[in-house]
Amino acid sequence: MKLNTTPSRVAIALALGLTLTACGGAGGGRVTTGSSPTATTGAAAGGTSVGANSSLERCASPLGTLAVDDGRGKEWWGSFGAATQVTSIEPLIRLAVAQSNCFVITSIGNNKTESKISAITDKQRNSGEFRAGSQQQKGQRVAADYYLEPAIIIDNESTGQVVGALGGLLGGRNRNLATIAGGLESKASVVTLTMFDIRSGVQIAISEGNATATNYGAALGAFGPSAGGTLGGFSRSPAGKATVAAFTDSYNQMVIALRNYKAQEVKGGLGKGGQLKVGN
Repeated sequence: MKLNTTPSRVAIALALGLTLTACGGAGGGRVTTGSSPTATTGAAAGGTSVGANSSLERCASPLGTLAVDDGRGKEWWGSFGAATQVTSIEPLIRLAVAQSNCFVITSIGNNKTESKISAITDKQRNSGEFRAGSQQQKGQRVAADYYLEPAIIIDNESTGQVVGALGGLLGGRNRNLATIAGGLESKASVVTLTMFDIRSGVQIAISEGNATATNYGAALGAFGPSAGGTLGGFSRSPAGKATVAAFTDSYNQMVIALRNYKAQEVKGGLGKGGQLKVGN
């Protein structure tokens, strides 16, 4: 029997291949397949969440207000952006946090947004052009209780070509299919999230997340332009998708830990000399 190698049939096989290779390591991160381009989906407004990833951990009520670092000032940002064509990770982290209902998010942490809001506030308060009663006096801003810092530890690490998964599905009897199998490569991403108490500077929590995504790369070329519409969605920044999924995984781990949070106590008080004394 002749093997059907139409783009739609190959799309199904490639999707199955992605499902088989999208699992992360010990953290269990996973890139969401289907119509969603990343592992973070839907919307949030206040305590309302719409279309959130079903695996996202949630809180019964907010634990405080949060500042989320936008990452752009970090040493890893330049190489990450160049390699993945991802322009920003912070909005998707904010979306996941908002959907979880664990924190109320402030504008602080994103320098560009904070600068713009401050400029608008200053203009409305001091220009004299705005109506009386607009309530632009001082004391309106909400302070952040905690600061969330994302970091990318491993980005775009190749974990090997995904030949075995497709080999069993497609049989390896067609040159085009062999080209596809040769073009598939799994990309890994490992990230961390660190949370600090702003007033004391004490670290509250830290978590690791990881995920992998499949890079279809040259595989699309095997079927020419006709395959682009069918398979194109799988080729967009797989390393970037893996990074978003890894941050989702990391945040889930953090929420689980925070739901069982217990403050660390030091005899004599924090910052009062500690218990590890230096000899004479």
